[in-house]
Amino acid sequence: MNAQIPMIETVHLTRTVNGKTIVDDVSFTVQRGEVATIFGPSGSGKTSLLRLINRLDEPTKGTVLLEGEDYRNIPPRELRRRVGMVMQQAFLFPGTVADNIRFGPRQWGRELPMEEVERLLAQVGLTGYADRDVAQLSGGEAQRVALARTLANEPDVLLLDEPTSALDEGSKAEVESLIQHIIRERGLTCLWVTHDVDQVVRMADKVIVLEKGRVVQVGTAEEVLRA
Repeated sequence: MNAQIPMIETVHLTRTVNGKTIVDDVSFTVQRGEVATIFGPSGSGKTSLLRLINRLDEPTKGTVLLEGEDYRNIPPRELRRRVGMVMQQAFLFPGTVADNIRFGPRQWGRELPMEEVERLLAQVGLTGYADRDVAQLSGGEAQRVALARTLANEPDVLLLDEPTSALDEGSKAEVESLIQHIIRERGLTCLWVTHDVDQVVRMADKVIVLEKGRVVQVGTAEEVLRA
């Protein structure tokens, strides 16, 4: 694939619900391996935009290109394997940690061996947790399992919807550092929704500022915060 083709490109992406436009003509690109933060106040459409990018919601107008291919031509299950999403709250299925991590690959006919489950858990700092019931996990542990479950699908793109905002300060710092390490190690392209200015400074190669559903600025953290 041509290195000049963006990993993600949104093209006039728009979503209107009950007459209200919540994502309004959004166009931007994110290159392979780039970490882009989507930054803005509550209610600016950040989560709505993220949900459009892996078709949890459908755009009213516009589209998304994944490595130059219109995502409407990609089966939704394959799209969500390639564009993984970690939510603000870790929604885990009842059962064990291993059950959760194996869920995604099972959808495309692959049974993860236990050594691979353990390797993923080691990556997120949860060695020995495979047989633990998810009901017994702390918030920080649950978010790490949600991350490992997404990584089990071997995504090209990671969508992160304020993944640390529901955590205490200690867990927040640990999970943020962990995500940063995994992004760099795997060379993942990442879109990270946040309203935390300090997190933007620490994480972002590119900042996309959203207000009332529209992109009002794109630049480096330094450029955006200076403005």
